[in-house]
Amino acid sequence: MAVSKDKMMLLPILPLRGQVVYPHVVLHFDVSRKMSIAALERAMQNDQRIFLVSQKDEETETPGFDDLSLTGTVAVIRQIMNLPGECLRVMAEGEIRGRIVTEQETEPCMTAVVRSFADKNPRTKESRAAVRVAWELFEEYARKGSRVSVDTALSVRNVNRTGELADVIASNMPLRTEEKQQLLDETDPSARLEKISTIIARETEMIDLEKQVQARVRKQVDQNQKDYYLREQLKAIHTELGDDDELGTSELRKRMDETPLNEEAREKCGKEIERLGRMAPGSPEAAVSQTYIEWILDLPWGKETEDNLDLKRAREVLDKDHYGLEKVKERIIEYLAVLRVKQDMKGPILCFVGPPGVGKTSVVRAVAEAVGRRFVQMSLGGVRDEAEIRGHRRTYIGAIPGRIISGLKQAGTMNPVFLFDEIDKMGNDYRGDPASSMLEVLDAEQNNAFRDHYMELPFDLSKVMFITTANTTDSIPPALLDRLEIIEVPSYTEEEKLQILRNHLLPRQIAAHGLKPRSVRMNDDVMRAMIEGYTREAGVRTLERTTAMVIRKAVVEMLENEKNAVTVSAAKLGKYLGAVRYLREAPEQKASIGVVNGLAYTTVGGEMLQVECALMPGKGTLKLTGQLGDVMKESAETAFSWVRAHSEELGLKADFWQDRDIHIHVPEGAVPKDGPSAGVTMATALVSAFAASPVRQDAAMTGEITLRGRVLPIGGLKEKTLAAFRAGIRTLIIPKENHKDLEEIPGYVLERFTVVEAETIGDVLKTALIKE
Repeated sequence: MAVSKDKMMLLPILPLRGQVVYPHVVLHFDVSRKMSIAALERAMQNDQRIFLVSQKDEETETPGFDDLSLTGTVAVIRQIMNLPGECLRVMAEGEIRGRIVTEQETEPCMTAVVRSFADKNPRTKESRAAVRVAWELFEEYARKGSRVSVDTALSVRNVNRTGELADVIASNMPLRTEEKQQLLDETDPSARLEKISTIIARETEMIDLEKQVQARVRKQVDQNQKDYYLREQLKAIHTELGDDDELGTSELRKRMDETPLNEEAREKCGKEIERLGRMAPGSPEAAVSQTYIEWILDLPWGKETEDNLDLKRAREVLDKDHYGLEKVKERIIEYLAVLRVKQDMKGPILCFVGPPGVGKTSVVRAVAEAVGRRFVQMSLGGVRDEAEIRGHRRTYIGAIPGRIISGLKQAGTMNPVFLFDEIDKMGNDYRGDPASSMLEVLDAEQNNAFRDHYMELPFDLSKVMFITTANTTDSIPPALLDRLEIIEVPSYTEEEKLQILRNHLLPRQIAAHGLKPRSVRMNDDVMRAMIEGYTREAGVRTLERTTAMVIRKAVVEMLENEKNAVTVSAAKLGKYLGAVRYLREAPEQKASIGVVNGLAYTTVGGEMLQVECALMPGKGTLKLTGQLGDVMKESAETAFSWVRAHSEELGLKADFWQDRDIHIHVPEGAVPKDGPSAGVTMATALVSAFAASPVRQDAAMTGEITLRGRVLPIGGLKEKTLAAFRAGIRTLIIPKENHKDLEEIPGYVLERFTVVEAETIGDVLKTALIKE
């Protein structure tokens, strides 16, 4: 319902910069400030009314009440549209004048009590005469000038109320903000109409003066056009004499003839050079055209580096800086071997998937070095704009090609090793979906004619060796994942970390700190203490930073004591690095009821976690805590249902659960957990709690459970086994179908365990529970 009389209202306030809204007028304006967006949200939650008021100073970014005019317009929001860059376009219709009476909130948006006041339009002969004068003045202004259409001026004749007519004319006049605000402040309709009539007469007179000035300017422009014509004639004369090329078109044409462009690129480049030759030097269009031509000619058309396909050398390069990663190295050697046999093979797109810090990016650099190709890296982490991949269209000011074309120009060859790092971190929003753009790039059947939006011509990417890296495949779209050959890069064992520290990290950090080789020494026991006590990660990034800290402390000691070398002992390691950060908790020696050791796989490797189950008087309610995800909660419910269904086999009463509440908790409640592999762990904890049977604490288990009690296979067995190894576990219970995965686990790790392969939950209970 419209507001048509004086009234007090509590309204959100939206400050306007350089704009004034009148009643009876529809206005579009853009909003990007947080306080303004909050005011719109507040209005939409209520009756869509908002108080629009002009700022005194347009430059004020965060205005307060003192920065606003007191008089504004109560308006109704009719439409809101989302624009790029967190900006909104609002259509609002002014209803009635208002004035701020009492200031209220300032956060998240300004609100105030507003008093609205309606126009009291007089109905006298004098007011009707004033209306006619205003009509005629406004029509004369529209006919003489071009800022208001004649149709608009004629439509104003439909408005015959004094105040409304003044407001409609003022909204269509190109007035300064201060003048518009003065008209809004005027509450007397007759006085307001007289003021706007005076302004119209003034502006009409200004139009006559502007026409006189324009006539004088036009004469000067005609002279400039004559000068331009003469310059063009002079340019033609220079061309006939052979000394043209102010824009360097002959040099560009020579480069085009020497570059092995494809047919479409040659045709487009030739037309653009001809177009450039017809442009005036120094014009913006000439600069844009010249930049485009240079981009075409700077691309490495037909330039390729010769591959070094010596497999023995490739193995040496890969082994030089990377310990382990046997699957990755073997797959790369296979690719090079096939490439050596079939030179024009379209290679697969490899995707190295593994935890952070295990060497995925650095091994791709080693691949480029081994093959003798240039290396280009593009990080996709946080990329949300499709233009990052395909470039901007040339219609935009400042348009540039996408990062793929830019990377090839940087490499200078058509067959570099191109790394897409963190491909699982791509996002999408209103600017497009970059993952969809990658489909063409990473498809060997399509990328021989890749079209960048800026270049608008086909470029062959089929000879590029694309390699991608990711921490997980869960967030990669299925269509993109289908084009990738996934190679798992596992986390390092402690023995592998010891080898990496001894042979790679320590010598590298010694050299990086300007010391002579072996000037800082530490034995294997100290290195193990540093790995186990100060790092907990799947890769070796933290280990390298910790090594650098030890080297810095050693440098200080060498300078203070005037030594040439330092041997780091266990005591000195503690002095350098402080107290041990991570303590390896040995499993409890005493069997416990309702406490079971489970194994989990995270993005930073394997972890051992205890599942606790407690019973209390109640009504059979199952409570789950520890920030468990939906899949993990369903696993607990499945385990509980299995225990209830098999109560007779387990020696429990049929209604054993009805008078007790069950609470299952997974410690470290601040860490989110999910996945189905804790099913057997929760089932064992429930059976242990209800049957009062202790659980062996030197055993750890993993596996998904079904309602029939089957134990299904799980992923990440190597990482989970390493976690059990670090925790000192002696018995490892795994699904029988994961037997094949034991081959990936180092022998010295498996020697520690008695591995029990379970087909059903009964097999798990036989091993884990101690019958008294």
